[in-house]
Amino acid sequence: MSTAIVLLLAAIGIEVAATASLPRTEGFTVPGWSVAVLCGYGASIWLLAIVVRTLPVSVAYAVWSGLGTAIVALIGFAFLGEQMGWLKAVSLGLIVAGVVGLNLAGAH
Repeated sequence: MSTAIVLLLAAIGIEVAATASLPRTEGFTVPGWSVAVLCGYGASIWLLAIVVRTLPVSVAYAVWSGLGTAIVALIGFAFLGEQMGWLKAVSLGLIVAGVVGLNLAGAH
């Protein structure tokens, strides 16, 4: 099970890096960045497919998408000049709380 969690974290990291790189593709008109983003998404999905051999797909996908979304939002705020209001911050907290809740429910 710990291998699955490590692979899930790797899948999340790769997906986050690919998503954070999307603006550099300029609408997929910059070939190098476009290939990097597409390869990142492919690698992330491949790792997620391996993870669901061990973890329930409902938990694995929720963690993958939820944490990925929250981390990308934080990267957007910290490095890409996006705004962070109270509603956005509370919403991110709810995403994280949901991921934790699903993990706790999946552990029983």
